[in-house]
Amino acid sequence: MAKISGKYETIFIVNPSLEEAAATAVVDKFKSLVEANGTNVEVEDWGKRRLAYPIEDQTEGVYTLIRFESKPEFPAELDRIYKITDGVMRSIIVSLDD
Repeated sequence: MAKISGKYETIFIVNPSLEEAAATAVVDKFKSLVEANGTNVEVEDWGKRRLAYPIEDQTEGVYTLIRFESKPEFPAELDRIYKITDGVMRSIIVSLDD
């Protein structure tokens, strides 16, 4: 039987060299996108943390974790938008369902 909805967790890293207003705009963009397409949205701002290895010549990044429920098609669209958004250094989406 096809899945109607699933539980997901996503974390993305924003480039810390962006101005604070631009970094906040990127985070708010994804928060509103997930809230528009998902339910039970929980957002945790982890703040600036040191990276395990340099990415794009940066040694730090601003981390944000979002847990949500959505239709199974939405994570693919979210990943596509992560990839085309300037300022997002890395992202991952994980299904929390068994």
